[in-house]
Amino acid sequence: MANYTLNINGLLMDLSEPKVMGILNVTPDSFYSGSRSFDEASIVSRIETLKYEGTDIVDIGACSTRPGSDTPEASEEERRLRLCLDILTNHWPDAIISVDTFRSSVARMCVEEYGVHIVNDISGGMMDSEMFMTVASLGVPYVLSHIQGTPATMHTSTHYNNLMQDILFYFSERVQMLRDLGQKDIIIDPGFGFGKTVEQNYELLSHLDELQILELPILSGISRKSMIYKVLDTSADKSLNGTTALNMACLLKGSSILRVHDVGACKEVIRLYKELTIHDGFKYSERIARYQRM
Repeated sequence: MANYTLNINGLLMDLSEPKVMGILNVTPDSFYSGSRSFDEASIVSRIETLKYEGTDIVDIGACSTRPGSDTPEASEEERRLRLCLDILTNHWPDAIISVDTFRSSVARMCVEEYGVHIVNDISGGMMDSEMFMTVASLGVPYVLSHIQGTPATMHTSTHYNNLMQDILFYFSERVQMLRDLGQKDIIIDPGFGFGKTVEQNYELLSHLDELQILELPILSGISRKSMIYKVLDTSADKSLNGTTALNMACLLKGSSILRVHDVGACKEVIRLYKELTIHDGFKYSERIARYQRM
């Protein structure tokens, strides 16, 4: 794994050790009920849990992107985020905060009014033509996600000529667009579950290390998703063990950031991953890649 850094308000976050992005959803309808925090008491409780378990980044979302969810108006998304950000910045002023939004106006509000540090856009700039220009002007790290279709159509928008080639082309094209606008820090998210079947998600995971050719940090978000509970014939509520297993796979394939609901469990995965690699001259994922080339 390459030693990437992110500029967080003038300070460098070192990604040579994988980081955990803990999810805080200010929504009534996110796919995992355990992640919903929709009033002051539940938001405070969730913040305290994230803080206690040691999350590195708090990712706040106020607009569910699960298939079939209702997309709130921008004004409602902003209202939810203001409620949460007011509480978070009072209870945990030193927290590194990411906002999960596809709207450039919402991203600007969060960064300019609350000092949010990272913009996490599940649409890769495809649902708001102003997003790339906005994040470049704000000067904050940007999570560029892969998606096919929109949250409303992505469960049927699953055709690819060649899955990995198409995803690599998508990222190459959009990274260049961002660079042309002066965007500095870019994180790529392969978009597990966004316009991909269960089988395609596992194909993507098995080839995730190929994205390292882009020389950008990789963020993986597989926490409690249907690619886990459909295979195990269970539910999101019962998918922690499967999430833990696949988070280790993501690390071995080169992920620098894991976006999760269960921070404590993910921290344990990272500790075990470090133990696997600490005595090697190079990372375990690099050793696997070397054997694959032989």
